[in-house]
Amino acid sequence: MSLKYTTLKSFSFAFDGLKAALKNEPNFRIHIVLAILVVILGLIFKFTFLELAILALTIGFVLILELINTTLEAVVNLVSPEIQDQAKIAKDVSAAAVLVSAILSVIVASFLFIPKII
Repeated sequence: MSLKYTTLKSFSFAFDGLKAALKNEPNFRIHIVLAILVVILGLIFKFTFLELAILALTIGFVLILELINTTLEAVVNLVSPEIQDQAKIAKDVSAAAVLVSAILSVIVASFLFIPKII
């Protein structure tokens, strides 16, 4: 199998994963919509390249954790379809990671937007 083939297949699988997340995960769609709005606002407020990069990194961090959370939930559901305390803890902690990253993202965005508004 050639490197080109395996690389193209890898990208194909990755895009399939993004499509699945967009189709099946309402929270991922909400994060995407909010990310687009925040970037548009950043452009309207004439953010510098560095400020936009900081926004992009924090947005990316939230989206990545949302994808990891979705993955973990799917694996836990596959391995443990019945409700178990340990499965619940794993899913709750994974969701908490997304929450913490979203809160951090709002804090970072506040640091960037408030000086532009005041």
